[in-house]
Amino acid sequence: MTRLFKRLLVVITFFLAQPFFFYAQEESRLPENIDDWIESSRQDWNIPGMAVGIVKDGKVIYAKGFGEKQLGSGESVDANTIFSIASVSKNMTAAALGILVDQGKIDWDDKITDHIPWFQLKDPWVTQELTLRDALTHRVGLGRILGNRLQFMTESSRDSVLYRMRYMELEKPFRSEFVYNNIMYSLAGQIIEYVDGRTWDVFLKEELFEPLEMNSTTTSISAIKTEDNQAYPHQEIEGKVVPIQRRNWDNAGPAGGVNASINDLNKWMLFQLGVPGNYNGKSLISIEQMNEIHRPQMLRSNNNAKSAQASYGLGWSITDYKGKRVITHGGATDGFNTAMYLMPELELGIIVVGNTFNSLGNAVAYQVMDAYLGGNDVDWSELYLKSYQSSYERAMKIRKEIHNARVKKTKSSLAIDEYTGVYKSSAYGKVEIRKEGKNLILRFWDSEDLEAQLEHWHFDTYRAIWKNPAQREEFMQFHLNKEGKIEALDFEFALRPMLLQVGAYPSNYTRSVRFTKQ
Repeated sequence: MTRLFKRLLVVITFFLAQPFFFYAQEESRLPENIDDWIESSRQDWNIPGMAVGIVKDGKVIYAKGFGEKQLGSGESVDANTIFSIASVSKNMTAAALGILVDQGKIDWDDKITDHIPWFQLKDPWVTQELTLRDALTHRVGLGRILGNRLQFMTESSRDSVLYRMRYMELEKPFRSEFVYNNIMYSLAGQIIEYVDGRTWDVFLKEELFEPLEMNSTTTSISAIKTEDNQAYPHQEIEGKVVPIQRRNWDNAGPAGGVNASINDLNKWMLFQLGVPGNYNGKSLISIEQMNEIHRPQMLRSNNNAKSAQASYGLGWSITDYKGKRVITHGGATDGFNTAMYLMPELELGIIVVGNTFNSLGNAVAYQVMDAYLGGNDVDWSELYLKSYQSSYERAMKIRKEIHNARVKKTKSSLAIDEYTGVYKSSAYGKVEIRKEGKNLILRFWDSEDLEAQLEHWHFDTYRAIWKNPAQREEFMQFHLNKEGKIEALDFEFALRPMLLQVGAYPSNYTRSVRFTKQ
């Protein structure tokens, strides 16, 4: 009996030790000296502050902060520090819509106009055919409106912004290819309000964040109090990382307005893995709808025929790595950067948030994935950093070429007062040009946050230098009619700078918009 009792005691002790054993075992699978490696990499990238979360097999195995909430503040980032997660918000919007699909209130292939009858795109046939699935998979063809540095019609409501879409040209034919767009996610978010009655913000709070115990997660910076544990945005401007102004993105919230800590985002990743849609044994979204959200829906172009597949689901990018499916999404806006990676077959999730633009989040994710796939001698931070440095040199070279092409000692066609006035576009609304001392000042949409001083470049071309340095600078040109009077201005929006650390230009993705003088 004594021998049997001892054996039972050994067995019981073994099983009682399993939670600790599991945690220690899983943590040991992480890259060696991961804390030191992340901190060293953070310094190499010149990131003021960041946080990393990792989940594995239904458990949180890592949640740590590094650096400062604000440069020079001395306040350390921890696992509860709130960061803006930008476009990672998109899969939260898709999840909210999945709840409504489960409730039978909508279907992924519902026509948008079935729920928002007044909504229109410029092409009547596209308006009639446009579905919720189209909006969520970036296959409408609309493209970016302004890019991430500027806010479209800042003070306007979500519906007012959506109303303007009837005047926008499509960049690509409808359903022909993947064209990333934020406005369509604002449209998808408004479907929630029109169908359910609650706003996107309230619905996410009550149906997702509260059940998932994501208690510090918000959908607006206005909900973050000054005393809250929050990170502040930074940007590299003229070779130096500096704090920048934090701006409100409420009218594009469903596309990128969520703010969260990695402790909360670890819960979000657990919700995606294991039995997707379940949290603590409770189903919030059916497996069927989670499968729709996670499965490839739209092919993304790839220049290399031998590369892993690249596709998009509903708020998620999808690819493969070393024979395993990877579901991921990044986010970048106003000095915040987010990278979330899921490897469902391994029940592995990685989240990295930081308070300046960088690619370290991707490097951390691949370093961790490699550790669980048998190891790799590659230092992903070093690899990404070398690529970034090459991109920086290339962008600087092109920027200098643009400056060297400037024609010196030219003058504007008319006296400075002739350029002042109100200019309008059916799609982009109102621009005002006024004189301030000897300078021309441009203002979009009556917003003080979107003012720029116009620097004469050459002839009737000007460079708009935004008063908020984080918005950088862009080019515009005035046009004269046959009577020699100002007829219009063309403003060139840099939708995707080659490298924002260098500036808004050079950009390989721009949109020139004509505003007619009134």
